Amino acid sequence: MARNPSPKKRIEELRAQISHHNEQYYGTDAPEISDAEYDLLMRELRDLETQHPELADEQSPTESVGAAAITTFDPVVHRVPMTSLDNAMDESELRAWGERVAKGLDGQPVRFVCELKIDGLAISIRYENGRMVQAATRGDGKVGEDVTANVATIRGLPSVIKDAPEVLEVRGEIYMSTAAFQKMKAEREAENLERVLNGRAPLSVPVNPRNAGAGSLRQKDSAITAQRDLSLWSYQLGEVVGGPEFTSHQSTLEYLQKYGFPVNPEITMLDSIDSVLQFCQTWQERRHELPYEIDGAVVKVDDLAQRELLGFTSRAPRWAIAFKFPPEERHTILQDIQISVGRTGRVTPFAVLEPVFVGGSTVGMATLHNRDQVAAKDVRPGDTVVVRKAGDVIPEVVGPVLAKRPKNSKQWEFPSQCPCPVKSTLVKLDDVADTRCVEPACPFQRDQRIIYFASRGGMDIEGLGERTVFALSDAGLVADVGDLFSLTVEQLLTLEGFAELSAQNLVASIQASRTKPLPKLLTALGIKHLGPAAADSLSSHFGTLDAIASASTEELSSVDGVGTVIAASIASWFSISENQNIIQKLRDASVEFGRVEVSTLPHTLSGKAVVVTGTLTNYSREGAENAIKARGGKSPGSVSAKTFAVVLGDSPGASKVTKAEQLNIPVLDEAGFEVLLETGELPK
Repeated sequence: MARNPSPKKRIEELRAQISHHNEQYYGTDAPEISDAEYDLLMRELRDLETQHPELADEQSPTESVGAAAITTFDPVVHRVPMTSLDNAMDESELRAWGERVAKGLDGQPVRFVCELKIDGLAISIRYENGRMVQAATRGDGKVGEDVTANVATIRGLPSVIKDAPEVLEVRGEIYMSTAAFQKMKAEREAENLERVLNGRAPLSVPVNPRNAGAGSLRQKDSAITAQRDLSLWSYQLGEVVGGPEFTSHQSTLEYLQKYGFPVNPEITMLDSIDSVLQFCQTWQERRHELPYEIDGAVVKVDDLAQRELLGFTSRAPRWAIAFKFPPEERHTILQDIQISVGRTGRVTPFAVLEPVFVGGSTVGMATLHNRDQVAAKDVRPGDTVVVRKAGDVIPEVVGPVLAKRPKNSKQWEFPSQCPCPVKSTLVKLDDVADTRCVEPACPFQRDQRIIYFASRGGMDIEGLGERTVFALSDAGLVADVGDLFSLTVEQLLTLEGFAELSAQNLVASIQASRTKPLPKLLTALGIKHLGPAAADSLSSHFGTLDAIASASTEELSSVDGVGTVIAASIASWFSISENQNIIQKLRDASVEFGRVEVSTLPHTLSGKAVVVTGTLTNYSREGAENAIKARGGKSPGSVSAKTFAVVLGDSPGASKVTKAEQLNIPVLDEAGFEVLLETGELPK
């Protein structure tokens, strides 16, 4: 049995590992491990050094900041060191820091400054007599890199300031917004597709805005940096010569704003650790509302005299701490790439992962979207990959860690055959990214169509989940959705896992679904391109399923919100004999074809589109959409220039919030939503 290494040996191992990862992160912008994994290594080292003070070393990573400057840029010696921050990983550690501050100040009242921890690159920008003369990265805190020409390309950063002191050093964080990152990432992936088609190796794709921003700032050609749309938040002063005497951090922020430097609008002054903790918890929940990425909050003592009393450790101030949010990105092994087949035949590749805890849950599988994305990202079985799970978003493989790629690695090739028993040839049309199985007899498509029919967005048949559908299909009891309504309790009892009560409940749930409204039935049929909004419009216009089935493409496309593509898909679906047989089975089972619910509520939202995102207290997602539609409004799934308002609940979709801000569309909370429903007007 292998023995645990001695404390001395383990400390040496950790120091070597952390020094290597510091160089990868700060020096080359090519991290090999996630921030969360780095934090665990650093914490283990710090704990061991505390337990064994005789092994202390001034050269330990716990006693230094960042990494030494690389040789690409000229070195810059910081006149005022750029220190790092200690971390608090949870409430107890934040409160313990607060207690240390109170003890260090002998019980004096303390005012705290709470800031968002921007996930970017620390920078110091020096002005002499009002002109920007130098910009330097943090480096190891004492010596950084001269990136003046690149920083000068950042929009919103003054190159000249009037009535400035003799020397003014502005400290802040350079970052890449999520919109700029997505644009850069899309351009690189498009370039990679061209390279793959031409037999050339794909380029590395940035995995997150922080790495993309840091890499952009270190370009040798400042013209390239200018194209990357970097931004800056200023949050502190370095050296100041000839300026006023400051007494508080808040006054320094006001001074920065006076000269036109961007200061984050979410900075808040608070008087207790309880309120500080609330600030941290609030922004942990709301982090995806922002158009840039944050990975925590920074808490500082506001009074500068109190800061002097508290002082510094060898690497960090005692008067500030970073509260780290749970990680949304982790590294793990991509064990395999497999494909799944959906109800329309769309084939989706997915990653089989070595399970990893990320974003609040253990992830073993993650989406890879489509074959083009796999090629563009160039992820391969055996790779160490970056996995991201933000809130309720489906886990995604962001990209590979190229430094850890096995030497015998080969590019993954998309299968040419469907994995179903039919083994049909997969087809990819030139003008779309999707690959499809076009064999109607594909059992995978059949099962997914039944699952979709029974889902909450369809007929909402309780108890008819994925496993049950697979069992029914394997037993030959169900070949299509029409067969569901002839199922008996006796048949269900032949399946493993069914008892008398559960079988009776499922049969009852299926029979109860026969009276669902027409829009539900129409949506549940799973017709390609046809969603709930268009199903509502068609149901209101035609009144019955038979009328919709017999309508011409021209008649269908004339309905508001339908259009020629959806109309053609509907007409094609109803023309197929297998689908006509399904409709007949539904008719024989007395499924209602003409139940259209007519609202008696006043149409306060007539002609208005209201988008709901996040979780509301008094409405389910479907309930909120129904409330909008019952008042004559529309509830689309995305924000556009035609959107009248966006209703914001807890954990909203970041892209919808960002789009609303970009288009200046009003954003309402739940109380504002109630006013809108009642009056049709925005609350005053």
